[in-house]
Formats: sequence, C-alpha cells, structure tokens
Amino acid sequence: MLKRLLAALLLCMPVVPAHAATPAAHIIEPGDTLWAIARRYHLEVDELQQWNGFTSDTVLRPDGAVRLSPAEQTWPDWSTWSETITAAEANGDPTKACPVPVSSLRRVWVKYLDFNGVVHDGSLIVNRSIVPATKRAFALLYQWRFPIMVMEPVSRNMPELTDRTVLTSGYECRTVAGTTKWSQHAYGLAIDVNPRQNPMIKGDYLDPPHSEPWIPRTPYRTGMIHGSGAELAFTTNGFAWGGRWQSLKDYMHFSPNNL
Repeated sequence: MLKRLLAALLLCMPVVPAHAATPAAHIIEPGDTLWAIARRYHLEVDELQQWNGFTSDTVLRPDGAVRLSPAEQTWPDWSTWSETITAAEANGDPTKACPVPVSSLRRVWVKYLDFNGVVHDGSLIVNRSIVPATKRAFALLYQWRFPIMVMEPVSRNMPELTDRTVLTSGYECRTVAGTTKWSQHAYGLAIDVNPRQNPMIKGDYLDPPHSEPWIPRTPYRTGMIHGSGAELAFTTNGFAWGGRWQSLKDYMHFSPNNL
C-alpha cells in the first residue's frame, strides 16, 4: 500500500529539468573570481574560459556576464563605425524644431551582447562631439561582457519588442519630463543604458513605469549598472553618471556635462 502511494505521489510531481537550477549566465559582483564562479556552479575554470573567450589575463568586471554553458557563436571581434543621418531618420518629421541641426548628429554602430548571450550590431544617435567617447565606452562594455537588452534596429535585434522604454539609446528631440526645458537627449549629449533595469527615481516618480523590481540595487542582476561596475565604461571616457546624483537617481543616464 505504501509503495503504491509513493508511486502515485511521484507521478503527480512536476518534472524539473536537470539544468533548471543553473542560470544561463552569472552576473559578476565585486570580489568574484573565475575560480569561485566555477566552484559555485560545479564547472571547470577552463570551461568558463573557453565558453566566454577569456584568457588567463582577463579581469572580471562587476556587472559583466559569465556564460555557464557553451555559446552558440564564437565571440566576434569588436567593431564600430559611424555615419551621417537625415532629419527624417533623426526625428521622424524633417520639419520638427529641435535645438541642434541634423548635421551635428551621427549614428554610431557598435557590437553588443544581449540578455541571451547573442552578439548584435546595434546603433544609437549622438552628437558628433561625443562620437569617439561613445565608441570607447561601448567597446569597454563589450570587452567586459556587459549585457544590453536591445539597441536599434529593433526590427532586426528584437522584432517582437513593443515596449520601447527598454531601448538603449541616445538622441531624442524632447523636453525634460514636466518642463519646457530641452533634455540633454535633444542635443545628442545623453545616453540611456538598459532603462528598465536602471530606472530614474525621484520621490514617488519612476521612469520607466513598472521598474519597481530594479529599485533595490542588490542583488546584481542582468543589465544593471553599479558604481565601480559598468559605469566605469562611461565615466573613464568623460561622461558623468546619473546614478551619483543626490536630488534624484538616474541609473540609466550618462552625459558629458553631468546634466
């Protein structure tokens, strides 16, 4: 009787895949080492090195991702380029009044790693004065294996996307929310990285909406930016980080003039 009862209970239990307890990647926190990560997930250091394209000289950077299984693609070399754009490409409406002419803007293309560990070519529009610094910052993010949810062109990089508030982007001809003052984005002098995971918080106001799960900055999660982590890719290249502001926190926001 007892044996039949146990057998019936086993049949009712859900089948859990053997790999279910292991995430696709480990997000690096301060103090992590490749040896400690390998031990935590019952893997070998040389496996992690092979799957991630690491060498013995690789330094793990907080906020970066370490793959915990073989990659479907070899790690592509970094590449970037920039190009001029039209007013229609910049604003949708060529007649729209904006604070900088389209001749001052450039589309910058960079390679980036998405949340699924896939490498894409993505783009953002910035002021031509910060093109070199932008390229250097995203080169470091790529080198450090920092995951970016999605960049343009969305139709290719995440065709199912409907919520554009998650987009990593730069230029947008708009005012500061609730004011008539031009945003730094309208000058092409601001970049927002992974807005959902790095919201802007001012009192009870949260942008983008529904980002409550990411208000606590620990534990470290995919795409989050922390001090002395991914922020260094930008702050070592002349940008200031909104995560260090006092009157509010804008964890997604980087600008060269700290505005």
